[in-house]
Amino acid sequence: MPKNDLVLLAFDDSQVLPLFERALAAASYSVAIAQDRKALDQALQESTPALLIIAEKLGGGDGLAISAELLERFPTLPILLFLHADSPQTVKKALHIGMSDVLAPPLKIGSIEQAVANSIRRANRIGDWTRREVRRTTASLQQRLDDMQKLDIVINHIEDGVIILDEKTHILLINPAARREFGLWKEDELGGKPALELIPHPDLRTLLTTGANNSLPHSEITFDDGRVLSAQYTPIPGIGAAITLQDITHLKQIDRLKTEFVHTVSHDLRSPLTAILGYVELLGRIGPLTDQQKEFVHRVTASVQNITALVNDLLELGRIEAGFDSQKETIPLEGIISYTIENMRPQISERKQQLRLELPEQIPSLRGNPIRLRQMLDNLIGNAIKYTPEGGNLSVEVEVQDGQVILRVADSGVGIPPADQPHIFDKFYRASNVPKGVGGSGLGLAIVKSIVDNHHGRIWVESVIGEGTTFIVVLPTYRPEDTRPTK
Repeated sequence: MPKNDLVLLAFDDSQVLPLFERALAAASYSVAIAQDRKALDQALQESTPALLIIAEKLGGGDGLAISAELLERFPTLPILLFLHADSPQTVKKALHIGMSDVLAPPLKIGSIEQAVANSIRRANRIGDWTRREVRRTTASLQQRLDDMQKLDIVINHIEDGVIILDEKTHILLINPAARREFGLWKEDELGGKPALELIPHPDLRTLLTTGANNSLPHSEITFDDGRVLSAQYTPIPGIGAAITLQDITHLKQIDRLKTEFVHTVSHDLRSPLTAILGYVELLGRIGPLTDQQKEFVHRVTASVQNITALVNDLLELGRIEAGFDSQKETIPLEGIISYTIENMRPQISERKQQLRLELPEQIPSLRGNPIRLRQMLDNLIGNAIKYTPEGGNLSVEVEVQDGQVILRVADSGVGIPPADQPHIFDKFYRASNVPKGVGGSGLGLAIVKSIVDNHHGRIWVESVIGEGTTFIVVLPTYRPEDTRPTK
């Protein structure tokens, strides 16, 4: 039994008080006595006892009511109620308000010692558990604070820009790199303000719109001084979204130099390729060829034609990216779609594929280059035919919504792996699961993307492995008041 634990007796009955004092002294407890409410409050103010034993009546006051009040102030203080006569109803009330135990006549020293020991032991266990929980919770909270501090240091020191938005596109966090890119002063307090109010950049507005509806989570932000940022929009459930920014100005310059180099080389290759093809075609005119020679001539011709097609694609892509085909006119899209599909009918029939065409009653006109738009459709529908097995399904759908024409070209082919989808519009890129024997240069979709960009549109892909692929193109409809310059 621990010594010197203080037990406070709140009694005004001198008859039972000596019995409690003897019992507690025999168990090595220290004892303090308060014979009225004022003395009780004074004693509790000076020190908190290990246990309070209070009589049913104290100085004319109700021991139960006093105990209920004290438990509000000292919720961990064990209080034992002494009854002058056993009363099950009073016992029930005492336990209901949270008292630890009740003592009633006949009293014995042993029963007093046992009740006191049990109450103090239970209070100590509760106290130990509370302290453990406080330490555990505090340690967990401290760990979270440390992790948040580390994350804050990382975000503030990385070279890439980071903007965290709430669900209303108000800024929650913007790191120094993002402030620097958009010319925002370091000391400015930006939290809680609308992103587009602080950064009224049209490319950012487009990213917020397309990213929010999951149509195009990646975009580029171009500045008047030539800088280009790659911007990635990532939704964060329950918070809003994160925008990460990476300066790709240098990569854009390298890509431009590479494009110029490829364009120059491709242009220089056309003349010798034409000459080779011409001389190969003349071989059959200078005399009869053996079967083996005919096979060799066929292989050379096929190889030169493949290289010529690649060179032509490179030159086409270069012209589109350079804006040489910027002249635009009012175009009835329905006519271009019908013309393209009719030209593709023989291929579709040969592969026993089923084509579903779904067009609205009226499709608004577009402002664009008819040759390039037909080239875009040729590539998209041609790819759908090429990558769909015999007997598969194709569909071309057009929808008009909010001043935009939405074109969907879908197939039931092999699908595009998720890891390949972000790169599918890159030059020379081909999906990792392209079936053997299916040819291609990897430039078709890059050309499509450039055509769409030049028509102020957007394109993205949705695909599931083994189920098929859908390319979605969104183009603005023609408005008579459209004032975009044309040449």
